[in-house]
Amino acid sequence: MTTAGTPALQTADPQQIELPEWWRQAVVYQVYPRSFADADGDGIGDLPGILSRIDHLRELGVDAVWLSPFYPSELADGGYDVADYRDVDPRLGTLEDFDRLVDALHAAGIRIVVDIVPNHTSDQHAWFQEALAAGRGSAARERYIFRDGTGPDGSEPPTDWVSVFGGPAWERVADGQWYFHNFAVEQPDLNWDNPEVRADFVRTLRFWADRGVDGFRIDVAHMLTKDLTEPLPSRAELESLPRDGHHPLIDRDDVHEVYAEWRAVFDSYDPPRAAVAEAWVDPARIPLYARAESLGQAFNFDLLEADFNAGQFSRIVGSNLLLAAESGSSTTWVLSNHDVVRHATRYGLPDAERGEDGRPVRKHGNEWLLSGGTTPQLDRARGLRRARAASLFVLGLPGSAYIYQGEELGLHEVAEIPDAQRQDPTFFRSPGEDMGRDGCRVPLPWSADEPFFGFGSGAPHLPQPSWFAEASASAQAGDPTSTLTLYRDALALRRRLQTAETLEWIETGREDVLRFRRPSGWTVITNFGTEPFDLPEGAAPVLTSAPLDGGRLPGEATAWFDAL
Repeated sequence: MTTAGTPALQTADPQQIELPEWWRQAVVYQVYPRSFADADGDGIGDLPGILSRIDHLRELGVDAVWLSPFYPSELADGGYDVADYRDVDPRLGTLEDFDRLVDALHAAGIRIVVDIVPNHTSDQHAWFQEALAAGRGSAARERYIFRDGTGPDGSEPPTDWVSVFGGPAWERVADGQWYFHNFAVEQPDLNWDNPEVRADFVRTLRFWADRGVDGFRIDVAHMLTKDLTEPLPSRAELESLPRDGHHPLIDRDDVHEVYAEWRAVFDSYDPPRAAVAEAWVDPARIPLYARAESLGQAFNFDLLEADFNAGQFSRIVGSNLLLAAESGSSTTWVLSNHDVVRHATRYGLPDAERGEDGRPVRKHGNEWLLSGGTTPQLDRARGLRRARAASLFVLGLPGSAYIYQGEELGLHEVAEIPDAQRQDPTFFRSPGEDMGRDGCRVPLPWSADEPFFGFGSGAPHLPQPSWFAEASASAQAGDPTSTLTLYRDALALRRRLQTAETLEWIETGREDVLRFRRPSGWTVITNFGTEPFDLPEGAAPVLTSAPLDGGRLPGEATAWFDAL
């Protein structure tokens, strides 16, 4: 890969960073609570279950835990349909359990970030139930987006828009009006022009910050504010509009008025509370969310759409470090999360089909899921080998790294879920087109020898496959070659080697091999190809994703050097 002459990107030196900016190069572990650990045996993970596994998180060496929604919910969308933003779902525990969890995490040196879902509520939220009862023109309905229908009797929806999960984006209520839902029908969108909505979310942020929460992950941060001035555009017109800050529904400039108010709330605490935006926007607009006067950091999702390819990885790293420098923030690196096929599986399947712009034209891995995990054939060993290499590459980069629960076990996607047991609304609203996200949300395997692999004493809410036994935490804990051991070693070394948010690319002489060096001398070499790569004479790595072949780095492998 020709990278000679690429300038180092200078941002902040972590040795100079005060405690308030702990997030800049943190390793954050995402917990999907309902699938992490079940303490009461009802098949659903819960807060006491997380509490029982804190030793795992501490031994892994993470800096923070990001807790996906744990609020009261009817689970129309895996907890992202929130019925009460300032309470805990009784199936998951109590506020007292939450307080105990925060205290235990802090005692273990781990911070906690919670999910905030501000675009929509559950249709079971007290506000929405009040809106249904109050009727047309009421103040209660002004908290949401209600419109009269079209046609002679108003029986047609206000527009032909389609929701993200498939199907119409409008739902009719008993008195004939329609409400807008960008996602599931059980998730009515809030009206962010309403001062009452804005004030209530400030109360929610303070409620959790006062309980010791260190930061917030903002769900679909780019979709809150909307301009529904009549006449409303058709679906075709809507999809053709540029997303330049003035689109009626997506990534509007005025959303940053909301985040400026939130930033004042965050900064009123000592230390200031952190925030990270989930914003699927044009890359040039990411700095608007990541700047200090807004949320302060934004997710970089580019690696979720990348093949295991040196050119793609190099371009993604370079562009996102430049975006981080532009905003003054640090970037984030994500290989898996609760919304995508796990990267150990993605990397074991054929590369994605791509359009002229280089973006995937199909959902990576979806065809495999649609076939029940049979076509195309998954090369499980290759997928895991590449996943280990990619994880070491990412953990060596400047910025923060987000780990999704189970990736430290090298888990693959679970394809073998009967249709009758699936839960994701995407599956039900797009039959035969999208298998949804259940396969990455299957409850974790903790023990090879216990019922339900140690997740809990009752049958889990999604079925676990038999191959979970060999991937369980107990099976890997004492194995020096396991993926769990690799992650533990990597995170421990990362703490020691971490340095300024800078990297320098170094020429390797091969298009399929990347090498970069951090200011302390910490060097990372990744061989994306299949032929071994000759390492510098006498070079002794401190960590590798696969055993060396003499003095050569094998194909699809990464090596770390503390100085090279």
